[in-house]
Amino acid sequence: MKVVIQRSKQASVTVDGEVTGAIEKGYVLLVGLTHSDTLEDVKYVAKKVAEIRLWEDEDGKMNRSIIEHGGDILSVSQFTLYAETKKGRRPSFIEAARPEVALPLWEAFNDQLRVYGLKVETGIFGAMMDVSLINDGPVTVIVESK
Repeated sequence: MKVVIQRSKQASVTVDGEVTGAIEKGYVLLVGLTHSDTLEDVKYVAKKVAEIRLWEDEDGKMNRSIIEHGGDILSVSQFTLYAETKKGRRPSFIEAARPEVALPLWEAFNDQLRVYGLKVETGIFGAMMDVSLINDGPVTVIVESK
């Protein structure tokens, strides 16, 4: 499992002209799943996302989690995070989980984030989405389960 965290001041996902999820300050999460991911991977990465310290404290140091600082989550499924680009010019997505595996794990990931008291908005799994965000910082980090 691989998640790109982008700290944002505002973000939204639109599908077919309709907003499916929107947040003010918080994280935009691009969530990629591979065929070997399990519920344990989901729990590990959700805990990491909830507790990672990417927000400044009173001294200006990144010392606060989103739980401490406040903010919401916009979670977007992103199978292209597992693109293989070493050979040729066309990416291979063979390492990305098939939809029947990825969808329940993505939903479990979002539910696990809610366990930490976080409000989670989402895109639509498998849809062509327009993701809009105002990146804060910019702060962007990648969390992986393996």
